[in-house]
Amino acid sequence: MRAAVFHSSRAPLVVEEVSDPAPAFRQALLSVRACGVCRTDLHIVDGELTGPKLPLVPGHQIVGTVESLGEGAEGFLIGERVGVPWLGSACGECRYCRSGRENLCDHALFTGYHVDGGFAELTVADARFCFPLPEGFPDMQAAPLLCAGLIGYRALCMAGEARRIGFYGFGSAAHILIQVARFRGMEVYAFTRPGDAKARAFAAKLGAAWVGDSTLPPPKPLDAAVIFAPDGTLVPLALRAVAKGGTVVCAGIHMSDIPGFPYAILWEERRLVSVANLTRRDAAEFLSLAPKIPVRTEVRVFPLSEVNQALSDMRSGAIEGSIVIDPTI
Repeated sequence: MRAAVFHSSRAPLVVEEVSDPAPAFRQALLSVRACGVCRTDLHIVDGELTGPKLPLVPGHQIVGTVESLGEGAEGFLIGERVGVPWLGSACGECRYCRSGRENLCDHALFTGYHVDGGFAELTVADARFCFPLPEGFPDMQAAPLLCAGLIGYRALCMAGEARRIGFYGFGSAAHILIQVARFRGMEVYAFTRPGDAKARAFAAKLGAAWVGDSTLPPPKPLDAAVIFAPDGTLVPLALRAVAKGGTVVCAGIHMSDIPGFPYAILWEERRLVSVANLTRRDAAEFLSLAPKIPVRTEVRVFPLSEVNQALSDMRSGAIEGSIVIDPTI
């Protein structure tokens, strides 16, 4: 099969012929129909997340159809369409798994990091961590739901019962989550990079109550803020933007260092929390909710041969919405 393979840090992925994978115990062999590109893929390729399997096929927002099932794999039929997220498997036995926090599992394996992912024509995945996808979402539009949507949904839940919420960074996750937030009756304040008129217009088009420069305070105090951009300097700014009792959620797996800040902007019961991965419960809830809104993902599709260009465009922020790889073309 063809796959985009990561061999070493800060080197381009190499699209090459590799052996077809075969499903092991509890695994499903999938024909990949689409795979979203995530900022986490950049963190891996750019060496900011250390310790990936090498060589590695990245990609963890996979839409595929079941080609075959390994021994012990249950719950799906041959030909069924499924989604594969970042959480590839969890042990089910550690204290985190036993307490419903499999996202923090001591022995978790992550798709496109510890195990090969979806920048390929075929992949294998633990069938227990695959999900049936709702009707009404074509393959390309379904792919971003599997990380931008799921991790964003978990971040939104951690923000609590906010009426007025800020999103710092308006990319793939934010363009999905603004739809969820507005469905729940929230006012969304969108913070973009200075001078990024394109992102501001995109946020306004999707119904943001206010759009502005991330370095400026919002016109009204926020109940909560979610930071999608991997920029630690935004944390003090977000803490200053939330009202007493407010919550700031750091939604990325990687962030640059957070500068020192005065205790006064954390005081008055403000909370600073992070999101780590996802649970299968998150996936079940979000994939049930998405058709009811209904969420609409805006995507730019690249063939597998142009995966490095897709990563470059993700890095520069040149794309509105989400980027998806189509390995069938």
